[in-house]
Amino acid sequence: MKKINILYSAITAAFMLSSCSDFLDTMPDNRAEIDTEAKITSLLVSAYPTAYPIMMAEMASDNAMDNGSLYSVESQSQEDAYLWQDIVTDTDGDAPQGIWDACYMAIASANHALQAIEQMGNPSTLSAQRGEALICRAYGHFVLATTFCEAYNYETAGNKLGIPYSITPEAEVAPHYVRGTLAETYSKIAADIEEGLPLINDNLYSVPKYHFNRKAAHAFAARFYLYYLQADKSNYEKVIEYASVVLGTVPSKVLRTYDADFGTLSNPTNVGDAFIAAKSPANLLITPINSSWPYIYGPYSMSQRYGQAKEICDNENLRADGIWGTAANLVAANTIWNPQEKMPFPKLAMYFEYTDKVNGIGYRHAVIVPFTTNETLLCRAEAYIMKAQPEYGKAVSDINDWLTSVCYVGKAPVVTEDDINTFYKNIEYTPIPIESAAQRTVKKELNPIIQFVDEKQENLIHCILHLRRVETIHEGLRWYDIKRYGIEISHNREGLSPDILTKNDLRRAFQLPQDVINAGLDANPRN
Repeated sequence: MKKINILYSAITAAFMLSSCSDFLDTMPDNRAEIDTEAKITSLLVSAYPTAYPIMMAEMASDNAMDNGSLYSVESQSQEDAYLWQDIVTDTDGDAPQGIWDACYMAIASANHALQAIEQMGNPSTLSAQRGEALICRAYGHFVLATTFCEAYNYETAGNKLGIPYSITPEAEVAPHYVRGTLAETYSKIAADIEEGLPLINDNLYSVPKYHFNRKAAHAFAARFYLYYLQADKSNYEKVIEYASVVLGTVPSKVLRTYDADFGTLSNPTNVGDAFIAAKSPANLLITPINSSWPYIYGPYSMSQRYGQAKEICDNENLRADGIWGTAANLVAANTIWNPQEKMPFPKLAMYFEYTDKVNGIGYRHAVIVPFTTNETLLCRAEAYIMKAQPEYGKAVSDINDWLTSVCYVGKAPVVTEDDINTFYKNIEYTPIPIESAAQRTVKKELNPIIQFVDEKQENLIHCILHLRRVETIHEGLRWYDIKRYGIEISHNREGLSPDILTKNDLRRAFQLPQDVINAGLDANPRN
């Protein structure tokens, strides 16, 4: 699949991951017709993207800096992502081409399943499969839109480029595609979510966490509506509604227990295994991808030129002081391995699939957790804050639950609105461009689409962004917060002045794969 107009054949796409076979169900015979309920159920295993833009997003964010030419890079795409340049040389799962192909292949699988269900008369016995297919289709387009489009802005979305929204299997080799608008893309994602969500039934799956089960689907819906901002703030109600389905009446019962999970581990691989454990109530969806990211960011003496160096770690995220107190209270801050050019909390481990063990040849894979209860809790807290008083108290309650989750047992403080407001009020903004470690702080100036009602609301949002940066470190989500809030950041460059990414910089949308542009799809504009 080198071009968007190549015929997608989802049935022939089988993702082999011998090191993580427990994460996969049996794929259907690639010569069989999709004419039974069992085949449709099996086909949906391939409706999840096998590539994800973690590496690109982390390198583009403020979780990376240039450590100098003394160190190497893993690939040209790693350097291009850091420099906010178009990525044109690499085509693997960490590059735009691989991500584009993987998402549209997953979408094709969902569309084949939906077509087969329709041809079978849309029986009630296939309602759950239809729900999963619709959510998978929405998710694949959401990954593409957040990667290759600008952040959603209700004032401009009708004039911004979206991505082609595929709703039927291809019936011709060279169909004509148009990107449409970002408003159209998000509207179609919302329609698929709203239709699919009520149909999800966990009884369909032998291992629900390897599929869009009920909680994972609601967590996706909560994040989507947080990004799908409306002028009247109406979608914040949806964020709260859907997140509450995930969290239940006592969120602390379903959050990650960092101390128990990681507090005593002395091996990076064990941390990675614990992070993706299906038994953890925090993990809502677990999925394998083709990626070198665990090597790039992890505790290995390789790919060290661009990374979360000690300078960032100590002053901006994991080891910086926060409302939890000092880093001594935070489990992740004390579960970091060298090298100091990367300072990794090794939550994502590398799983290598050998095709030739004698010569050490094979494929690199990672297993990621796209949705967790901890991140969903922070989505809900953000929605409460943006609804303003009297919802601040509910947000603070969620924040205190999060603190109990991430701190050592007995070390989590109980904070108030005033505590949070005072803490962030007293921190100086990080200047742009950053010229030294002393200038780095946990607070960057925000340029929100909807203006804050008061200083307290702004400081509470600073808190949520700080917490989410810590919670999702090495997972790429910080990049989307930078886009959503128009946060201006700078990247240092050896021998050159820092490069600044302004709030309206068009490089905030990664460029489409070159082959896709060559096939006739409109490229993203550049400055």
